Formats: sequence, C-alpha cells, structure tokens
Amino acid sequence: MNTFQKVFDAVDQVSRNKRALTPSSKTYADTVLYLEGVSVAFDGFKAINDLNFYVNDGELRCVIGPNGAGKTTMMDIITGKTRPDKGIVLFGEETNLLELSEPEIANIGIGRKFQKPTVFEALSVFENLELAAAGDKSVMATLRNPMSAEQRDSVQAVAETVALESLLNKEAQVLSHGQKQWLEIGMLLMQQPRLLLVDEPVAGMTHQEMDRTGELLTGLAGQHTVVVVEHDMDFVRSLDSRVTVLHQGSVLAEGSMASVRDNPDVIKVYLGE
Repeated sequence: MNTFQKVFDAVDQVSRNKRALTPSSKTYADTVLYLEGVSVAFDGFKAINDLNFYVNDGELRCVIGPNGAGKTTMMDIITGKTRPDKGIVLFGEETNLLELSEPEIANIGIGRKFQKPTVFEALSVFENLELAAAGDKSVMATLRNPMSAEQRDSVQAVAETVALESLLNKEAQVLSHGQKQWLEIGMLLMQQPRLLLVDEPVAGMTHQEMDRTGELLTGLAGQHTVVVVEHDMDFVRSLDSRVTVLHQGSVLAEGSMASVRDNPDVIKVYLGE
C-alpha cells in the first residue's frame, strides 16, 4: 500500500465517511492538486461545502464564481492559511497539505499571488527578484552575499519571461500597475514553484496589459501548473482553458468556457434567476 492510499484510509477512518473516497476515473499520477470532500464553516456559514476539485500537472485552470462562492477560501485552504473541518487536500501523489504549515507549503513548491501586488517599492526590479530567490531572502544576507553568475542568469531569464528585462534597474515604484503584477509573478517564479495560485491578475489593467498577462500565464502552463481566479469573463475566455465554476462552496460546473457559459445552472447563478 503506497503513502497516497494510506492518507486516504486514515482520513476516511477519522471522518467516518462511508462513501468511497477514491474516484475510479482519476489518474493520480497526472493530478498535482487534489481536494476531495472538503468543507469548512465560519460561525455556522459553510464557506466550502463538500468540495471536490482536481488539477492536473502542468494545467492552466480558471476558477470563476460570484462573490461568496468560496474561491478565496479554497486558495486559503490550499496554502495552509485556513484549515478545513473535514476532507482531503493533497499535493502531488503523497504530500498531505493539511499536515503542513504555510511556510512549509510555500517551500514545497506552491506559490500564491494575491490580487494587490506586494512588491518592494523602493527596490529595483532586479533587487525584488534577487530577494525572492530560493534560500535566505533577508535583505542583509543578500547584501553580504553577492549573487553568483548562475543566479544572475536566473534573474535575467525570469525578467524576460515577465517582460521586465529592460526595467531591471528601475525602482518598482515607477512601474505601472500591470508591470507590478508581472513583477510579483516573477518573484514567485524565482522560487521555482510547481503550482501557482493567481488571484484576479488583470484587475485594474489596461487592455494591452491584459493581453500580455494572458500570454504570460498561458506560457507558464506546462512547465508550471497555474490556477487563476478571475472575474473578468473576457480574460478567462482568452485563456482558452478548462474552467471551474464555484457556487456556495461547491463545484457547480466544469469544462470549457463555452460549455459553462451555456450551462443553465451557471446562467441562473450569474443572472440571479
């Protein structure tokens, strides 16, 4: 019996869940993120309600839903900020995220970008990327230990990926809103994550910045797994990825953007019928 199955059996015994927790249609080797039977309540309100959510390795997935659907809470659970009342949350085939702290989850390859960019405004783009590199991220340690040629190459490569290679010496405070968003994504990439959770990346962007962000996220898929929470339906459509619709803490629909757009239940939720 492998570790993955042991986790399933242990959780099943604790929760006394009588149903089979292993869906026969899933291929675990391809699944990098696995949530099953996950629920959490705050003051009696079920923010997440028996949620089943699976993402394949290297996939670009969009998550949409009305306010209060559970999108942020789901991401909080994945990153260890919120502990569910019950359920299974696995990363890869063997890592039980419910046993790890937030820093430990970040260190095993899960990066999260919040809606509002959090960069060091007074530092240059290069210095922001330098500080975000794996290892000791303290400012003093970075100043005492000059980067190796390999590390500098990594900064240059990431800067090119996020279209900031010409701005490496500019302070972050002079960047546009969209460029700050890209810088924060770059800072996550410096940590070499396997899974990126990106929250409303195009909020407040110009159309040109939105197009560039779409190119960036689709380009990251494959080498990384990317889960995007977004409200802008035009942007979601442009990504041409699998879409999960959350409602009242559960998956309401899943599939292509065209299929979920035409789903009667989704129409009712968004139109309030």
